[in-house]
Amino acid sequence: MRGFGEIAERLRRSTVQVFPDRRGGAGSGVVWAADGLIVTNAHVARTDSADVELWDGRRFPARVASRDPRRDLAALRIAAAGLPGAMPGDSQALRPGELVIAIGSPLGFAGALSTGVVHSIGAIPGMGRQSWIRADVRLAPGNSGGPLADAQGRVIGINTAIVHGLGVAVPANAAAEFLRRGSRPSLGVTLREIPQGLLLLEVDPEGAAAAASLRPGDILLGTFDDLSDALDSGRDVLRLQFLRGGLSRVREVFVRLVRRAEAA
Repeated sequence: MRGFGEIAERLRRSTVQVFPDRRGGAGSGVVWAADGLIVTNAHVARTDSADVELWDGRRFPARVASRDPRRDLAALRIAAAGLPGAMPGDSQALRPGELVIAIGSPLGFAGALSTGVVHSIGAIPGMGRQSWIRADVRLAPGNSGGPLADAQGRVIGINTAIVHGLGVAVPANAAAEFLRRGSRPSLGVTLREIPQGLLLLEVDPEGAAAAASLRPGDILLGTFDDLSDALDSGRDVLRLQFLRGGLSRVREVFVRLVRRAEAA
């Protein structure tokens, strides 16, 4: 298995730790290009800056170049060159049953490896209509943002979450599109689906929802899929119905979307 060991070592060298603040709580990231481009999860790069630690212990300040909370992706930039960049693969060619490798920093153990097989590829109820990769790899806090690779070491996904015991990753093709086109329109909110609709848990004070006077505790009427379709419709202004302080009165608000065309 010397060949497998070499593949794993290459993946470790292109995997970084991401520290979004100085209180701990590190995530992982992937060296996407040798010139200092790092891809991770939006929920890992939750601030405008972070620290990135490479496989050899070197540490660099990083800035967030682009973030897409809806796809849970973020691009970081560090002032470094000649980095061991990962080899992106074609996630569209991935099939259930294929061997995959996850690298990350679960519970602070840098470069930890887990193997498994692809369980399924497609949409997940409650997570929009976009496609996700599900695999039976062992993930833990700290794996988020790290690579999911095939047996040849090509990165075919960015590990994001655990859903019903399976690791969930953003397909690499979606990550590549995000780097080309930048983030998609967003309300700037954190939501939880409840029987009445979508509960606003957090509202970004600089986001579109805050500008329309929506606030935590409001309940948007509809589903995640409905909202995702509306955000991707190409309209600049959305008409949303919501509840506030009770279930008897339906309110209406017009939200002007913030379009972020930056790309990494």
